[in-house]
Amino acid sequence: MALCDSSVSLCEIKKKLHRVAQRITGLHRENNKISTNSFKMKRVQILLILIISFSSCSKVTPPKPFGPVPSERQLAWHDMEYYMFVHFTVNTFTDKEWGYGDEKEAVFNPSELDCRQWAKIAKEAGMRGIIITAKHHDGFCLWPTKYTDHSVKNSKWKDGKGDVLHELRKACDEYSLKMGVYLSPWDRNSAFYGKPEYITYYRNQLRELLTNYGDIFEVWFDGANGGDGYYGGAKEKRTIDRKTYYDWPNTHKIVRELQPMAVMFSDAGPDVRWVGNERGMGSLTNWCLLKRDEMYPGGDFAKILGEGHMDGNWWVPAEVDVSIRPGWFYHQKQDSLVRTPENLLELYYSSVGRNSNLLLNVPPDRKGLLNENDVKALMGFKDLLNKEFEKDLAKGKKVYVTSKRGKEYEGSMVNDGNPETYWTTNDYQTAGDIIIDLGTETEVNRIILQEYIKLGQRVQEFKVSAYINDKWKPLVDGTTIGHKVIRKFPVVKASKIKITISKSMACPVISNIELYRAPGE
Repeated sequence: MALCDSSVSLCEIKKKLHRVAQRITGLHRENNKISTNSFKMKRVQILLILIISFSSCSKVTPPKPFGPVPSERQLAWHDMEYYMFVHFTVNTFTDKEWGYGDEKEAVFNPSELDCRQWAKIAKEAGMRGIIITAKHHDGFCLWPTKYTDHSVKNSKWKDGKGDVLHELRKACDEYSLKMGVYLSPWDRNSAFYGKPEYITYYRNQLRELLTNYGDIFEVWFDGANGGDGYYGGAKEKRTIDRKTYYDWPNTHKIVRELQPMAVMFSDAGPDVRWVGNERGMGSLTNWCLLKRDEMYPGGDFAKILGEGHMDGNWWVPAEVDVSIRPGWFYHQKQDSLVRTPENLLELYYSSVGRNSNLLLNVPPDRKGLLNENDVKALMGFKDLLNKEFEKDLAKGKKVYVTSKRGKEYEGSMVNDGNPETYWTTNDYQTAGDIIIDLGTETEVNRIILQEYIKLGQRVQEFKVSAYINDKWKPLVDGTTIGHKVIRKFPVVKASKIKITISKSMACPVISNIELYRAPGE
């Protein structure tokens, strides 16, 4: 029997150790004819050696995954956190938000289109990718698709030889950004829309996008489906059964086949869900879990999507989509209405700070460039963000915990800078305290908390307290954590900060805690 065999009970190991000790000491006594007292002492020594050997080779087992857990593609998506949305089509030139579908292709003619400028700004702003509206509801395609004439191939831009998707791909590669695509399910130009033939048409276009433009990190499907349109000249209203018309499961198979690492977004996932509003507001209680089988794109689920389901059976985290302007497309009259850096910072706290990713729309103007007002706001926001999280006050500080699973899961794992380590308790313990000793009185007003979500989302309630004048002062009450929560509180001067996990669906697994003193308070 191997001493480290985890399938053997401790009782059996103890019995085996005694038998081994008896054999060894028996042989020793027979050969050396030692006294009874010496024999007893020798037996104790051998037992101690065997027990120490067993202890040194034993390893505490990690917690088992609890509930739904993220896939590899979803884990990569969580790490993105903040990226750019680019709404750009004929609407940019007609001053509309939703094109009717009858726009002439010639109207699309950006004079200075430069995807490198978009990518450069995104990178400098701290974004990690760009999702582009390859086709919006008007049906105009930013790539020379084989399946309709309503595309850049019939525009004046580059005499019909241009391809916005190709140029964006090269720019993203140059600036080490990931690229995503939005292909509107609703098409107000197509004569096929509302008929079975449209599904074939839509899937053919999807295959083009997922085959010809390199790795795609996200495919964006929205819920705007059906209504009035041009529809190839019919000029009528067409309605569809949003639940069945698109046959989404078979469309999803195409994405899985051609881009296995791409997540799919919609009201119901299957990988990422809409947060339920376009105001940039994530929910304070935000489960990454969802009963997605009961939902479908375009359904009336906005109230559910913010919080998700604590007992959801699929991992479908929330994405916050919001525009830097009142509209999604560029309108010159909105140049003075761009969000301020301070407002963008608040959006960051209400999205990334509430366990969601932030997809911020920055629409190019008629020249095909990001407007200087938008760029100024983005750079101002980046400066504010850098100052908010300039120095992690918790990093490397001593950490004390009320309970732990073992040496591999002790308190120091929460501030070691390694996302693959974490503090956890024994399986039967679903609560516990983590105390970060700052060593001296230190001003603090921000905290970041992260769960080790590879094992699921568990925490239901937590509290943060500060040790001030020999007493614990409450700072923050919270519910869910997930990938990341960031909470603000008034500046306190404390020597210790305590995080109490007061309720968890299984033993908590906390991978990261950071503390900051943000300016301006």
